[in-house]
Amino acid sequence: MRVFCFCDTGTREGPLAVGCLAGDAQSYILFCTFFDRVIEAYHSYKVVPHVIQQSDLNYDNLKGGDDFDHIYAVSCEVSVVRCVEDYCFPTHISRGERRELLTVAKEALAQLSEEFPGKLYSMDELNEEMKDKGIIMDAPPPSLMKFGVSRDWPDARALWVSEDGTLAIWINMEDHVRLVSSRNDANVQEAFAAVCVNLVKLEALYKKLRRPFVWKPHLGWVVSSPAELGTGMKASITVRLPHLAAHSRLRGLLSRLRLRMEATDPDVYKLSNVESIGLTEVELTQQVVDGVKLLVRIEKRLEQDDCFDDLLPAQK
Repeated sequence: MRVFCFCDTGTREGPLAVGCLAGDAQSYILFCTFFDRVIEAYHSYKVVPHVIQQSDLNYDNLKGGDDFDHIYAVSCEVSVVRCVEDYCFPTHISRGERRELLTVAKEALAQLSEEFPGKLYSMDELNEEMKDKGIIMDAPPPSLMKFGVSRDWPDARALWVSEDGTLAIWINMEDHVRLVSSRNDANVQEAFAAVCVNLVKLEALYKKLRRPFVWKPHLGWVVSSPAELGTGMKASITVRLPHLAAHSRLRGLLSRLRLRMEATDPDVYKLSNVESIGLTEVELTQQVVDGVKLLVRIEKRLEQDDCFDDLLPAQK
């Protein structure tokens, strides 16, 4: 069992690293004094043993995720990460364990494909398929190599892609399993539904293979990074906010809305949830949906040089 630490220079207006990775699920128990403090600092959530992390994957409970103003909202992505019980996490996993996990994934995804057609690619197969389009899967950055995450690259890494292109499932990358639904519109409702529906199916298939995902009642879904603990979910919407991005009150506004903003192109920004624990999957995604809608309203006010004080949410 190992804990890997690294420096964090991020801000709410840019990428933020949690500062450490766990070597396995047991690390969160053995080193709870350390990890509980990290979780509290990063998520503003105090870990209490008798408080159970709640889950809600009923996508019908998400409201207003399909009616963004397309002039401002450009695209969206919803992802969720899971790790498998009794296996080390990528920072500390052996080559043999990683290959076992790929074997399990092949069996589970083969069964998933019977109902939801898709294809599993190794990294070499993926590069061969994509090279005519000028797309090559590069090796991970040196930072991941340093922490052991990309050790033995590209051995036992794979990507499953649904036939309709609505879902991708990464195997043995920064965690054991990551489901991602990306869209070229901002219909978060559809992206969220694609992830939720197939996550439930995949979880059942892994259980059937006696390889359940790691769950701890007080922590939720346990993965290598404390930044993704709890739900393992991240929802992001890319929007055009040229006026608001330069406004002096932006930082305080993002803090109130519990959103993180990253620049992608000039005047275009990706907004996503800060926390992943303490709220359900629906609540976290709803937070992003409501927050982005408010930011778009404020952007429209700024275009007219109007005050937006009446739109500001109460300070939490």
